[in-house]
Amino acid sequence: MKATINNEYTIDLSKPIDISIPLTNTDENPIAWYIEKPVIEPVVFGDWVGKVSEGSSSTNFNNIFFNPHGHGTHTECLGHITREFYSVNQCLQQFFFRAELISVVPEVQGEDLVITRNQLKKALGGTMPEAIIIRTLPNFKRKKHLNYSNTNPPYLTEEAAHFIRENGIQHLLIDLPSVDKEKDEGKLLAHKAFWNVKDVNNLNADARLNCTITEMIYVPDEVLDGAYVLNLQIASFENDASPSKPILYQI
Repeated sequence: MKATINNEYTIDLSKPIDISIPLTNTDENPIAWYIEKPVIEPVVFGDWVGKVSEGSSSTNFNNIFFNPHGHGTHTECLGHITREFYSVNQCLQQFFFRAELISVVPEVQGEDLVITRNQLKKALGGTMPEAIIIRTLPNFKRKKHLNYSNTNPPYLTEEAAHFIRENGIQHLLIDLPSVDKEKDEGKLLAHKAFWNVKDVNNLNADARLNCTITEMIYVPDEVLDGAYVLNLQIASFENDASPSKPILYQI
């Protein structure tokens, strides 16, 4: 099955490339921000257990306890950092975007590894898509299972986030737990630069309400850098962030 996007790109819908990480209740689940792994367990009412294999239920009926920011692939809106509530379900109203996948080796900066403005500018080569997908190198498969807490992962510099915003890129996807440094005293410089949030207590009129950040993706090595169509799928949570399933289609 094929579809044409904006009468400009042709994609094959039978060949999706899923760059999300599944949420599980095992030690295989990635974790960030000092929390425990997700919990997926059957509802229990007295002797009744919502699990077919237990024999008392005709259906599997699980509760799921998780945190979208710390338990896998998620998409967030500027409500993640503002005093006023904003929902990603309201901010994200379109779901297909022209995207560019780039691979970057973070640079050493003191005790940190960072992604810089110059690296992004060079990798994009003048291309300014609606969405940018950043794959960090080396691209270890263990990214899908890491506990990132207290590891000081790589992050974007404030200038790199400014570059993304200034070039009209609306959606930023990255294979790290955050675009900002793990312990940055709450500065959140890259988040603020990307969303153009100047005051978290009184949102400026030109803040980027319709733009999103998606973190903790995983892009396999066999998926080559270049142009794609991105289908950014979220669950309908009225929350600053939602678990998400970004799908790429080769152009």
